[in-house]
Amino acid sequence: MITIWGRLNSHNVKKVAWAAIEMDLPHRRIDMGGAFGYSDAYLAQNPNRMVPMIEDDSVPGGFALWESNTILRYLADAHSPAFRHADVCARAQAEKWMDWHFDFADAQRDAFLGFVRRGQDGNNPAVAASIAATLALAPILDAELARSPFLSGSRFGLADIPMGVYAHTFFTLPFERPSLPSLEDWYAGLTERPGYASQVMIPLT
Repeated sequence: MITIWGRLNSHNVKKVAWAAIEMDLPHRRIDMGGAFGYSDAYLAQNPNRMVPMIEDDSVPGGFALWESNTILRYLADAHSPAFRHADVCARAQAEKWMDWHFDFADAQRDAFLGFVRRGQDGNNPAVAASIAATLALAPILDAELARSPFLSGSRFGLADIPMGVYAHTFFTLPFERPSLPSLEDWYAGLTERPGYASQVMIPLT
């Protein structure tokens, strides 16, 4: 049993919750962070006051791990190795998008916070700058997906999960987007995956 600690309105928690379903892993999720606060027991294992963290009961003595992308790689390696390329070069080429997505997340952050949590609109300078920064990066993603159906290569894999979570926010926030046909097709395919629908496509809060 995998225990996922974290609230589902966190992008980083969504990554892990969605991945657990894609990998068909027995798991449970317990709310932590944000409005739920942090227990002393949680902070003893993760002093960062951030989510998510997992605990893997299949490891003798138990195993706790934090940092969302590290968790994704661990879950694949330990429980579902087909989600990662066996070839080290193919793996690196795919998983660079797992690190690149943090650039996209940083660019989109003020738009998300402004629209969703602060009651602002696109006229707010920070929101407007965030939209512009996000739209500058989106064509890079679209170009990659024009070359390959998935960020992981020819099939869905680990590298699609982090950016997939932020893609939902990108297509949900109320600002105008240019035509990005390959990105749009990839996102449409993600929306048909049951784990994506249940763990990612929830109201932004």
